[in-house]
Amino acid sequence: MIKVNDVQDVQSSDNPIIRKMSEMGHEQVVFCQDQKTGLKAIIAIHSTALGPALGGTRMWKYNNELEALNDVLRLSRGMTFKASISGLDLGGGKAVIIGDAKTEKTDDLMRRFGKFVETLSGNYITAEDVGMTTHDMEMIREETKHVTGIPQSMGGSGDPSPVTAYGVYMGMKASAMYKWGSDDLKGKKIAVQGIGNVGENLVKYLSEEGSVIYINDISKEQLNKVAAKYGATIVEGDAIYDIDMDIYAPCALGASVNDYTLSRLNCEIIAGAANNQLADEVKHGQMLMDMGIIYAPDFLINAGGLISVYSEIKGYDQKETLAKTKEIYNTTLDILRKSELEGITSHEAAKQIAQTRIEQSLSN
Repeated sequence: MIKVNDVQDVQSSDNPIIRKMSEMGHEQVVFCQDQKTGLKAIIAIHSTALGPALGGTRMWKYNNELEALNDVLRLSRGMTFKASISGLDLGGGKAVIIGDAKTEKTDDLMRRFGKFVETLSGNYITAEDVGMTTHDMEMIREETKHVTGIPQSMGGSGDPSPVTAYGVYMGMKASAMYKWGSDDLKGKKIAVQGIGNVGENLVKYLSEEGSVIYINDISKEQLNKVAAKYGATIVEGDAIYDIDMDIYAPCALGASVNDYTLSRLNCEIIAGAANNQLADEVKHGQMLMDMGIIYAPDFLINAGGLISVYSEIKGYDQKETLAKTKEIYNTTLDILRKSELEGITSHEAAKQIAQTRIEQSLSN
């Protein structure tokens, strides 16, 4: 295991990792490797100003280590903002395991990863993310207590995906209220890109409200299942960007809002569960503003999962967790109003609120 700290281990500003950490404000990055299990992982701690850094572990077959590093740095920073704007006493962290979750994951690999988490002595708390399951959390739990989202049978909060979807649904409805003066989504044409656990739960909420739903995913099996279950229309490939829609809900991987897609998207609201939806936060945030498209900041409206696993630490029950997640509705409205009043993007407005809370904590 190699630890890289912001000011300690490497003095040279020529080191690209240290330079990137400094630019993004990270406290620590840990590189983990184990030959026996084949584990290759990176743990990034962005901030512990408000509390221990909590963020899920993602297992993904990255093209190279640099791609994995960039992903974990962006994701961990997003977790800092997510915790802060949600009023949680948590910092931001994230971990990525490099590999194919379908073919390379083993229980031994998960347990070995748990041992690395344990070496951080609670500064980082992990949870479930893309490519991971509650069973994986159970395996990690055998080696460290610094894990949340463990099965309900073990006293945990279980899969956070339904709560994440509920928060996205609340943020979507708030955006609709701000844009159209009503949060009724009946008849609204909504494209959900990515129908994994979170995306499918979001489709469920929208179906119950009577929305016209379009779905898109790389898994044809999942598409067919969700389409049959909820009466959604399947749109394959990147044709999802060309359909006439009211709301675009990116719920897969990040950076789906970029130069290419913005030249094609025909929607009035973007509100989804994916992390880091804006390929360039400044450029594309401004482009959305100029185009008159309402953007519900991802690190706010997808915070339900974080709230869910935080409840596990604090001992909240499900009713309290959902009540806290429902507050995403009001916070979204506050941010959209701040954006309009101050003439700044909604992403910047949300980031300012999150950073203010962190700075206040550091000054106390």
